[in-house]
Amino acid sequence: MAKLYFHYSTMNAGKSTILLQASHNYRERGMETFLMTAQLDTRAGVGRIASRIGIGETAATFSPQDDLCEMIKTRLKDGPCACVFIDEAQFLTLRQVWQLAHVVDDLGVPVMCYGLRVDFRGELFPGSAALLALSDEMREVRTICHCGRKATMVVRMGDDGKALTEGAQVQIGGNETYVSLCRRHWRGATGT
Repeated sequence: MAKLYFHYSTMNAGKSTILLQASHNYRERGMETFLMTAQLDTRAGVGRIASRIGIGETAATFSPQDDLCEMIKTRLKDGPCACVFIDEAQFLTLRQVWQLAHVVDDLGVPVMCYGLRVDFRGELFPGSAALLALSDEMREVRTICHCGRKATMVVRMGDDGKALTEGAQVQIGGNETYVSLCRRHWRGATGT
């Protein structure tokens, strides 16, 4: 039975690594997968899912205007697809999360989404909020703060090395921009 999954965490927890490994496991058993990632995340190149440990794979891209159900239906015309994998799922819209629910419910294809839960301000991303509401199963991918506690928050660092508390919700970046922290250290860094 197909399900909609949401694997969430903070930055640098290994979500993309887990996604790529899961897709590899399907393909190793002769089952095809369909990989998708947000068009605006070009850190590894346009249409590429990559992990900090050096593995990567080509993926279809989506923008907020795309109909993901139609994109997946088009992919299914090329042959069976055992699972759809979506990286950077926090950038999905509410409408797109509903489209993924239709893929699961009506087309019988499992969809595994991987993304951030909250932004640097401690607020849910719209796509993550929708996935938390609509997913059949949710799994936290854990990483740790510098103190050893579970990191559940992320700070965006300014050029001066201090945590920012204002700005656009979306700013693409990696280790040079974001640091994962436990809530206690996030509060200390942001003055919350």
